[in-house]
Amino acid sequence: MSEPEQQTPPKAKVEVIEQELYAKHKKVYARETPGKFNSLRWFFVFLTQVIFYFGPWLQWNGRQALLFDLAERKFYLFGLVLWPQDVIYLSVLLLLSAFGLFLFTAVAGRLFCGYACPQTVYTEIFMWIENRIEGDRNARVKLDQSPMSGRKLRIKTTKFLIWGVLSLWTGITFTGFFMPMHDLMHELVTLTISGWSAFWVFFYSAFCFLQAGFMREQVCKYMCPYARFQGVMFDPDTLIVTYDEARGEPRGPRRKTDDLKDKGLGDCVDCKVCVQVCPTGIDIRKGLQYECIGCGLCIDACNEIMAKMDYPPGLIRYATENSVSKHYTSSEMLRHVFRPRIMLYTGILLLIFAAFVYSLSTRIPLRVDVLRDRGVMSREVGDGLTENVYLLHVMNMQDSARTYTVTPEGLPGIRMDGQSSFTVQPLENLTQPINVRVPAGEGKPGANPISFIIVDDQNPDVRRDEKSTFIQPN
Repeated sequence: MSEPEQQTPPKAKVEVIEQELYAKHKKVYARETPGKFNSLRWFFVFLTQVIFYFGPWLQWNGRQALLFDLAERKFYLFGLVLWPQDVIYLSVLLLLSAFGLFLFTAVAGRLFCGYACPQTVYTEIFMWIENRIEGDRNARVKLDQSPMSGRKLRIKTTKFLIWGVLSLWTGITFTGFFMPMHDLMHELVTLTISGWSAFWVFFYSAFCFLQAGFMREQVCKYMCPYARFQGVMFDPDTLIVTYDEARGEPRGPRRKTDDLKDKGLGDCVDCKVCVQVCPTGIDIRKGLQYECIGCGLCIDACNEIMAKMDYPPGLIRYATENSVSKHYTSSEMLRHVFRPRIMLYTGILLLIFAAFVYSLSTRIPLRVDVLRDRGVMSREVGDGLTENVYLLHVMNMQDSARTYTVTPEGLPGIRMDGQSSFTVQPLENLTQPINVRVPAGEGKPGANPISFIIVDDQNPDVRRDEKSTFIQPN
């Protein structure tokens, strides 16, 4: 009897899906919504732009108060003047800012992105202009889908012109932080602006026009590295925009008078308004996504719908993953948000900041170098005296003229020959040859250690002690 033939199992049908490598961008038509978080966003828009646009015009002791003068290599911060030798302060300040941003992200997510990031701020301003000219969300969608006409051309041209003027003024203001604003405006008015200044004005203007007018949420999604590495800074106790799935699901439409238990529905009416108001076009109901900038507009929109339905607010809210899943009270949630690890990091950050402020406040605004004149090692000048010649370099780092007195020390009878006090103009350098004399019998033959004490006559606390050597002949 032959063995039964083995049956070959039928092959499963394989579904083939073709996926393009580059997907076409779908424009996000964000809907305006009132609410406390929207008002808070606009507060930060006004605050940041008042600082930005008025900053270059502030004056301090007859000069620009905020100026990062790269050409002269001086950074002016009101009464503080930083030189290239003070680059350590700028480096520490940048590190503090970065570390503070990371710490804030671990506590409260991407609130900086949603409220104070320049990309968000200018996108919000440009969208406000767009809404005033083109209309609300539905009107903008209809306008973009309509064929070109005289009305559409007029509306688009008006919008682009206003965007262009704002972008140009933004470019001028930005450049005004790196060269004196009054000089820049004079060059613009007289059409004598230099090539590099013109380049930066128009480069930043075009950058602002494209980023805030067209790129918008694409910058947050694809270009900004902050969106990519935020995941390593989040944990279940980070405060983020959260959808309460247990309360909202199952979602579905209903009438205001319907009984939710009879219909088997949650509080979410599936109106999709939370999606329509989102600047990045995501659905927060799908959970936390890297595109979410934590702006809270979906919270405002959802709370407005909840109020119309006589439901309690907070279906979408700022909360932590643990607080939603474990049903924490507000106080319990905050206690977990400010967890020991965060408090430790905060303490370290505050200590570093305090040390930075102390170092900056005790910084001596005087730089001194004393170099030996290589052409004259040592010489006898009569009267039993030996003379050495030095080159004194004094840098006055204050914005007022100062007089400094130089006193040599280290050997008996040491003194300067000639002028010992020098006046240095504000923020200027002085290079001056000085002659130092010592009795021939003092010290040993060869190099003897000495020091130069340079003291500010108006403020004796400002002083430098510069080491050098005095050579006695054999």
